[in-house]
Amino acid sequence: MTRIGIIGGGPGGICTGIKLLEAGVDEFTIFERAPGVGGTWFHNTYPGCACDIQSALYSFSFEIKRDWSRPYGTQPEILDYFEHCVDKYGLAPHIRLSTGIAEAHWDDERAVWRLVTEAGDEHEFDVVVSAVGMFNGLKWPDIPGLSEFSGTTFHSAQWDHDHDLTGERVAVIGTAASAVQFLPEIARDVGRLHVFQRTPNWVLPKEDVPYTPEQLERFRTDPDAMLAERREVFERIDPLITFSDPTIVAASQEFAAANMAVVEDPDVRAKLTPDFTHGCKRPLTSNDYYPTFNRPNVELITDPIERITGDAVVTADGVSREVDTIILATGFETTKYLSAIEVTGRGGRSLRDDWRDGAHAYLGIAAAGYPNLFMLYGPNTNNGSLLYMIEQQVAYTMRHLERMRDEHLTWIDVRPEVMDAYNRALDDDLDAVEVWQASCNNYYRGPNGRIATQWPHNMTEYARRTAAPDFDAYEVKK
Repeated sequence: MTRIGIIGGGPGGICTGIKLLEAGVDEFTIFERAPGVGGTWFHNTYPGCACDIQSALYSFSFEIKRDWSRPYGTQPEILDYFEHCVDKYGLAPHIRLSTGIAEAHWDDERAVWRLVTEAGDEHEFDVVVSAVGMFNGLKWPDIPGLSEFSGTTFHSAQWDHDHDLTGERVAVIGTAASAVQFLPEIARDVGRLHVFQRTPNWVLPKEDVPYTPEQLERFRTDPDAMLAERREVFERIDPLITFSDPTIVAASQEFAAANMAVVEDPDVRAKLTPDFTHGCKRPLTSNDYYPTFNRPNVELITDPIERITGDAVVTADGVSREVDTIILATGFETTKYLSAIEVTGRGGRSLRDDWRDGAHAYLGIAAAGYPNLFMLYGPNTNNGSLLYMIEQQVAYTMRHLERMRDEHLTWIDVRPEVMDAYNRALDDDLDAVEVWQASCNNYYRGPNGRIATQWPHNMTEYARRTAAPDFDAYEVKK
């Protein structure tokens, strides 16, 4: 019987476990570093945390959630949904919480994977599914003196809920996705809020009026109501995520500019205005972000941070701002993927070495030289709804696991020439997305400058490619 090890108890690990049980496979273990399931939705609990894809499209197609409180699901609702999936489908016996995987090593002679936990325990599996995704490592800014600050410091992805910000002087470093959500929430309570911005973002308005009791009742009682809502959201989003229509890109930017028009101070408004086209950086939405800068206790700073002292943040213009707390809204190391842990494949090859110039894989799922290894939400698969993309990847993985079973294969390994040809064509497609070519300090690019995160087409095209027969793309051993 095939033994399967799954690294990560977030959406990918949960979906894989459910589909394995559905196929009658119960010899699998899900390893989760955190003390709870949900992945990024377990860790990110900052005020205002919510999904940037509409709720209707943010549940699995086989377990559609019909009682979202509003069009964009909040973190508590989303985490509750994943915990519900674990309970409903009986995954708990297969999950090992507080058990992070530090290493994964392929044994050529015995054709097994050896997973080593952070505690040093070893487990053997025939197949490994990586569900670590993009958001598994925090990005810490390299600012002189940061470690010497005597006040409170924490990362937005590790929010310190025991620390009361009321009346404090707070510095927030970074103005991307998490900051856009939590800044309006904390601005009401802090005494003074200093927002340090490196590059601005286009922030579109967010259609997020909570559902009425009547709408919620219809979603719960009419089986077709949420399906129709889900279909409408998909059909609206799918053509937009390619950024291929200049008219749509320009219109989106106009919506963002109109959203920004509420900022009263023209100098602040100018600082908040990007010098690049909408879509160059991760698209963001909020109705509360721009109005926050009209508050008398909020200051936007665009001068670079020179250093941090024991009690202040000092900018390049020589201004020193004394603060009590520093919140780092500096995001994640998004381009490492599975290489965030030590992985060795055939002949002892190292994934970190293979990905030294940037992560790459076939369909974002398979890497040549690493047999029986499937990645979910891997390189170049980020676009649209994460859950939709994961479902396609899990379906692909299940098809190849069934092949291994039916043909009694010991291992399969994507052919290097297939993976290389795929990525050459993918690079051409990435280069064709004009808005991604500008230099705007986004998180899309790996060490060599190649876009390592984004899928350059729509979700429909990814579903088509992952569903296409491709057994001949793999080298196999019986």
